Amino acid sequence: MAGNLQFDLVSPERRLASVQASEVQIPGAAGDLTAMEGHAATITTLRPGILRAISAEGTKSYVVTGGFAEISAAGVSVLAERAVPLEELTGPLMDQLIADASEATAVAVDKDVADKAMSDLLAMKAAAGF
Repeated sequence: MAGNLQFDLVSPERRLASVQASEVQIPGAAGDLTAMEGHAATITTLRPGILRAISAEGTKSYVVTGGFAEISAAGVSVLAERAVPLEELTGPLMDQLIADASEATAVAVDKDVADKAMSDLLAMKAAAGF
């Protein structure tokens, strides 16, 4: 049986989680990854998506729009640009996230990166059930 690792999630607005988790599923910019106890040291950027932390209390899901995750053998620290517990996500908030991304896309220097972020947001919207 796998052990636990410390999981911390913070955004500029608040600390969203600080729990012992058996695994953390992360929407990394280069692809999804799962961190568990003993994971190799890694730092990754986040893409818009759903981050999940699985612990003894169950699975807790969060919508993240970007940021960074630092993974070590003993823990995962996520610094999110914006993060919201999935149960707090509303249609109007999702629409606002998409509108903000649309504005950023219009003035982006790297259109491919901006288009990818928009695509990821739309996929997150569908995965969240909106």
